[in-house]
Amino acid sequence: MTEDTFRSVAIERTSLGSYVVRNVRGGSVSLGTGKDGSFTPVELLLAAIGGCTAVDVDHITSRRAEPTGFTVAVTGDKIRDEAGGNRMQNLRVELTVTFPEGADGDQARAALPRSLQQSHDRLCTVSRTVELGTAVSIVESSAPTAE
Repeated sequence: MTEDTFRSVAIERTSLGSYVVRNVRGGSVSLGTGKDGSFTPVELLLAAIGGCTAVDVDHITSRRAEPTGFTVAVTGDKIRDEAGGNRMQNLRVELTVTFPEGADGDQARAALPRSLQQSHDRLCTVSRTVELGTAVSIVESSAPTAE
């Protein structure tokens, strides 16, 4: 991996079932089990899929016109599969985007279907990773012992 391709986050436990996720730029988000207002890991997966698509589509269409409305709804079903494991199925990303009247808005509306297809087929790293399937390695790291 090169410096340009490497991505990472760090997750720190704050209490039982509560964590904070931090990126290298100083951003953070609360993660938990769903007992409070923090996001669950599944909700963050849905947010990552929808957010990735939103960023792609926004960059492409906003070159033509600033949207007057832009929302994304991401849904799916959490199931227990035949092997007894948990997973998501029926993932759906629904964008509702509106543009102003006029030539620029018309250009943005015309670019919307193609931008959705480009995001799905080529640009969105998150949904492409989910759809193509990527192995995940889970390893134990040695922590220094407390003295």
